[in-house]
Amino acid sequence: MDPATLIPSPDTIPVHWIWFQLLLLVTFYIHILLMNIMLGTIIIALVSHVRKPQPDTALTHHISENLPFSIALAVNFGVAPLLFVQVLYGHFVYASSILMAPLWLSIVGILIAAYYGAYIYKYSYDKLIDGKMLLTGFISSMLLVIGFLFCSNFTLMLHPESWPHYFDHPSGLFINFADPTLIPRYLHFVVSSLAVGGLAIALFFRKKQLEGDDKAKQWIHHGCNWFGYATFVNFAIGFWFFGALPKGLIHPSSFVGALFSLSLLIGIITAVLAAIHGLRYKIMPAVYLLLTAVFFMILAREFLRVAYLKPWFSLADLEVASSYSPLFFFLLFFGAGLLLIGWMLKITWQTYHNGEVSR
Repeated sequence: MDPATLIPSPDTIPVHWIWFQLLLLVTFYIHILLMNIMLGTIIIALVSHVRKPQPDTALTHHISENLPFSIALAVNFGVAPLLFVQVLYGHFVYASSILMAPLWLSIVGILIAAYYGAYIYKYSYDKLIDGKMLLTGFISSMLLVIGFLFCSNFTLMLHPESWPHYFDHPSGLFINFADPTLIPRYLHFVVSSLAVGGLAIALFFRKKQLEGDDKAKQWIHHGCNWFGYATFVNFAIGFWFFGALPKGLIHPSSFVGALFSLSLLIGIITAVLAAIHGLRYKIMPAVYLLLTAVFFMILAREFLRVAYLKPWFSLADLEVASSYSPLFFFLLFFGAGLLLIGWMLKITWQTYHNGEVSR
């Protein structure tokens, strides 16, 4: 069977594709940072609870208090990039989602279970005693499963040549384990969350230290160590992932290949510098370098997707039916929404910090 016959025709778009690509980059950048903080901190809490004998710590207590917030923010900021990727690559994403439909739809139930677990962890923290390890293990497992399903779908969409295998087992449980990049891509995502989660912990306790908390220093060092060592481990996984890419996929002499190579190089350099500053406990330089590294890694990811789909599709192929008014109103409400969310977070933090809301 010719895989090209399984690819639906793309829908028309109201404005030039570059607008949606820019919005995808911005919203995915925000989402990936929040998602990494969410997953990384709960795994770090799990590791902390596994260590025995283990008294309750300020670290796990603060993670328990903030976990529901981080899940809510990560999920809500994940909606926009999912919609934008569907606008640009919907005919690939919809097809790959159907191939693994029961697994893809199960994400909603798994997420709800994880969210309930986060609230139990927060409000029953003092009562759980030995149950903290089991609960954080459950939450971490649920979030890791969701991450794997997302990774599976967004790699499956890149391989239309593998789609005909669905007809051999038409159960809707298709995961393309034949793709050699699937496992290193997923592990790269998981270890990245440990690094970002560790730096988020260091940044949180740095604020506590500036407010006069004498015990915050140990947790700053703890978070920075997680960040630095996880980042260096991730380089090994990244090279594994890069080595698993199909031969000839990236041509540095081509326009997309050159942009991919440049973005990857800048991402690696800034990530190395961030890790070095982190292990020296220089938090703010590490934060700025990390934010830069993540941005260029996301750029490299986009160029890699373009290279994968080049035999099947180009963004220039999208037909434009010009209508700029929806874009105008979207940008207007998007900007207003960001301002409103920022204001809400500021008020929430102030009331939470002042003890005006329940802990």
